[in-house]
Order: sequence, then C-alpha cells, then structure tokens
Amino acid sequence: MGFSSLGLVVSIAVLAPNLLLLRFPPRGRRGPAHVPRALEWLERAGQALCLVVPAITEPGNIVWWWALPAAGALVAYYALWTRYLVGGCRVSLLYDRVWLIPVPMAILPVVTFLATAAWLGNLWIAVSALVLATGHIPVAVITSRNARLTN
Repeated sequence: MGFSSLGLVVSIAVLAPNLLLLRFPPRGRRGPAHVPRALEWLERAGQALCLVVPAITEPGNIVWWWALPAAGALVAYYALWTRYLVGGCRVSLLYDRVWLIPVPMAILPVVTFLATAAWLGNLWIAVSALVLATGHIPVAVITSRNARLTN
C-alpha cells in the first residue's frame, strides 16, 4: 500500500470523461435494460476499484514500454467520447461497435487498466480491471442489445 501519482492520473483520465454524461446526456430512445443484479454489483465494484486501487497501491517494477498500449487505449477511448459528442450525443454511440470490437467504450477502459497494471507492475490494478471487465462489459452488451431493439 502507498500512494501512486501515476495510478491516480490514469484513474482520473479513464473515469473523468464519464462526467460528460451529466452535461451531455444521451439522446434517443432507450428502454429499460434487464441487467442481473449481480452484474450491476460487479460493474459498480469494478468502477470503484479502478478509481481507488491504482492511486493507493505503489508501483512495482515499472515497465515503461507498457505505457504505450495504455496511452493508445486511452486515446482511442477519448476518440470515442469525441465521436459521441460530435455525433449529437446519441445513445447508440455509447454502445456501437467499432470495426470488430463490440461495446468498445466498455472494453477500452479495461484494456487501459490492464496495460497500466503491466506498466506499473501492479497485480492489484489487474485484479481491479478484471472485476470491472466481469461486470462492465456484459452490462454494456445487454444495454447495447436493448438500445438496438428500441431504436
């Protein structure tokens, strides 16, 4: 345990864009998605872990080249947020696939945290990312299917 400024920066960089939803809520029809409660809990736990764990655990052996995939995933994630804003904040833009990647706005944060775990040599960040993946990706897939059915 200990403070990691690099971990804090990554946590904020990945999770801060979600605050855009407060100012620019999704537009379009979206019916209620029936998400199992266990997945909702896993998603919330993963989000909380990915916000806190990188900041409160010291890096191990830093492997600097892993910063490149972490940064690349983050840049791609920001590009999708830009697409959402420029595209009129349509709900479908939060869930649409890109190339062959389903729900990339759910997958890219997980990739960023996993690459960060390798970069900072921190197993706890990897565990947090896997908890996030276990909840966030299935919830996004369920919500995506529901959004497609109602549009």
